[in-house]
Amino acid sequence: MGSTHNLPSSRRKNILSHPMNQLLFFFLLISAVIPAASCDEQKPNIIYLMLDEWGYFESGHMGHPELLTPNIDRLAGEGMRFTNAYAGAPVCGPTRCVLLTGLHSGHTSMRSNNGFNPIREDETTLATMLKSKGYATGGFGKWGIGGRGTSGVPEKHGFDDFFGYYDQVHAHTFYPQYLIRNSKEVPLEGNEGTSFYEGKTHAQTEIFKESLGFIKKNHTQPFFCYLPWTPPHGLWGIDGNDPSWQLFKDKAWKAGQRTDRDARVYAAFIHMVDRQLGEILALIKELKIDDNTILVMCGDNGGQDYFKTPERPHGFFGPNLNPRTGERFRAGKGSLYEGGLKVPFLVRWPEKIKAGSVTDHLCYFPDIMPTLSEISGADCPKTDGLSILPTLTGKGEQNQHTSLYWEYTGQTAVRMKNWKAYKARKGDWKLFDLSQDIEEKNDLSRAHPNILAKLVAIAKSSHQPIKPGKIHHRELIEKDRRQAPHARNKPKK
Repeated sequence: MGSTHNLPSSRRKNILSHPMNQLLFFFLLISAVIPAASCDEQKPNIIYLMLDEWGYFESGHMGHPELLTPNIDRLAGEGMRFTNAYAGAPVCGPTRCVLLTGLHSGHTSMRSNNGFNPIREDETTLATMLKSKGYATGGFGKWGIGGRGTSGVPEKHGFDDFFGYYDQVHAHTFYPQYLIRNSKEVPLEGNEGTSFYEGKTHAQTEIFKESLGFIKKNHTQPFFCYLPWTPPHGLWGIDGNDPSWQLFKDKAWKAGQRTDRDARVYAAFIHMVDRQLGEILALIKELKIDDNTILVMCGDNGGQDYFKTPERPHGFFGPNLNPRTGERFRAGKGSLYEGGLKVPFLVRWPEKIKAGSVTDHLCYFPDIMPTLSEISGADCPKTDGLSILPTLTGKGEQNQHTSLYWEYTGQTAVRMKNWKAYKARKGDWKLFDLSQDIEEKNDLSRAHPNILAKLVAIAKSSHQPIKPGKIHHRELIEKDRRQAPHARNKPKK
C-alpha cells in the first residue's frame, strides 16, 4: 500500500476511513510492535525411550565393568540423572499403563500382566493429551496395554501411528512372522516364526527404522515419539552380522543355567540399543532440532537376575547390584521391593537442563503426564503425579510427594519420604528406612508402629476397584501371542 505520510491530509483521511484499510493499518502497526515468535517459543519435541528390563546399574556411567554403553553415558553427561526414580509397577503391562495414564496402580484399569486386561477406550493417554496441542504422535515398540481387538489399542488412544507389538507375549520373539501397525499385520520377510534364534528380519531393526522415519517425517512440527523398545528383554535372538553381536559373540562367559550365548546376546542387545540411541542423537542434530527436543530414557521396571552363577548370584550382569559398593536392591522384576521398582532415568534438553546434573528428587511414572502437560501447554487430566519440570530446569518450586503407592498381585508398597512399607500377599507389613537400609534387610515395624500405621492407612485409601476395558475379539490376541514359539502349545484359557 505504501506510506500515507507524504499524502495531503484530506487524502490520508479518505484512505484511512475505509474499513479494510483501517484493518490493514492496524495489522501493520501490531506487526511492527510485536516481533514474530522465536524458535525458543515453539513447543518442544518429545522423545521418550523406555527399555524393557534395563537395570539400574547396567550402564558404563554407573560403573558396570562389562556392558558397553557410550551413548547412554553421553546422555547422562549431557542431561540429568535421577537417582530416586521409580517405575509405575514391577512388570511391563501395568507399568506402561501407569506411564501412559498418569495414574498409580491403585487407580489404573490394568493391574495384571496376562495380556487380556486392556485399558478402557475413554482413558486419556500421553498421546491423547499431546495430540490436543497439535503434536504428531507415534509409538514404536511394545505397547502392552491392550491387544488387537480390545478397547486398549493405541490408535484409539491418541497415536497417529503405532508399529511393533501390541501383546507382550508376542514381543518375546524378535523373529515373528509379523508385527502390527494400527491393528493391521505387517509381514516380516523370511520369518517362519518357529525359532527364537533364526529368521531373516529382526523385529527391533524394523522398529528402529520406523522410529527414525517418524522423526524425519515430522521434524518440522512438534512431535511425540514414544519408543517402548523390547531389548534387552525377550528371548535373545540376534542377527549373526549385527555389529553389536560381533563385539560379544566370542566372550568366554559361563552363564549358568541359561546358555552362554543368551548372556552374550543380552550384552549385545544393550550395546545395540545404545548404538541406536546414538543414531537418534545424530539425526536430531542433523535435522537442526536438537536444542528443541527433550529426550527421556528409562527402564520400564526393575532388573531381572538373568544368568545367575555361583560366582554371580545376583544375576550375571548384576542389574540391581551396585558394582562400586556391593549393595543390592532387594529382589527384582515382579517384586515391590526396591529391586522391582528402581529404574535408571535420564533426561536431556539442551540449554534447559544443566549438563551432567544429578538429582535425588523422588519421582515415579505418574509424574510424566503432568510434566509433559506443563511443557507442552496441554490440559492435564486428573493424575496421581506431580510435574518434575522445576527439578529439570532449576526454575520454580518443586512440589514433593507426600507418598508413593504401588500394588501388584497381592503385594502392596507405600513410600513416604525415606520410609517404605511393604506387604506380601501372605504375611505382615514390614517397614524400612531407605536412608539407612537401601537393601531392605532391617524390618522396623515393631520399633516404629505409629509410622507403619500411617503408611498402612495411605495404602487402604489409595486402592480403588478396577474398572477394566473390554475385549471385542479375543482370537486376535491369541493369534498374536502364538507368534512366540513357547506360547504355541499352551492351552487356551
